[in-house]
Amino acid sequence: MTKITIETLKSISMKKSSTIFLQVVIVLIGIGALALLLWEPHIEGRNADATLFEIYFKDPFLAYVYTASIAFFMALYKAFRLLGYIGRNEIFSQRSVKALRTIKYCAITLIAFIAGAEAYFFLAARGKDDIAGGVMIGLFLIFVSAIIATAAAVFERIVQKAVDIKSENDLTV
Repeated sequence: MTKITIETLKSISMKKSSTIFLQVVIVLIGIGALALLLWEPHIEGRNADATLFEIYFKDPFLAYVYTASIAFFMALYKAFRLLGYIGRNEIFSQRSVKALRTIKYCAITLIAFIAGAEAYFFLAARGKDDIAGGVMIGLFLIFVSAIIATAAAVFERIVQKAVDIKSENDLTV
């Protein structure tokens, strides 16, 4: 029989509060990103006198951005779920490996979408508009997505090895 001490209970409660805090941060990031996606087209200079229909249905680049945001929100959802697994001490499970794999694939998808937007800037908007700001933001987002994809791939490998070792030990009598 294991003896439960006050220090053990404090560390469990601290771990729960940390994961809950991080889950709240992820939800706030999602809400902020959604608000930015819905609010930004209205304040854009070329849409100053446009109607809602013209803003949302006559701009193919905006549709492209909304399509790309699906991968972003999917990655946020999987990160939220992964933190739930951590809070329930299920980090070394196949579900955690799948969540990390999905986060990695979402980050790679975002890199592809952002690279496509950068190509649009260079091919279609060059000379008509100042593209330096958009290109710099795109390069920064590609860099951040690459870091996230790399970290998720490393964590995926580590957790997968731990799951394999755990299942091997469970089979050993």
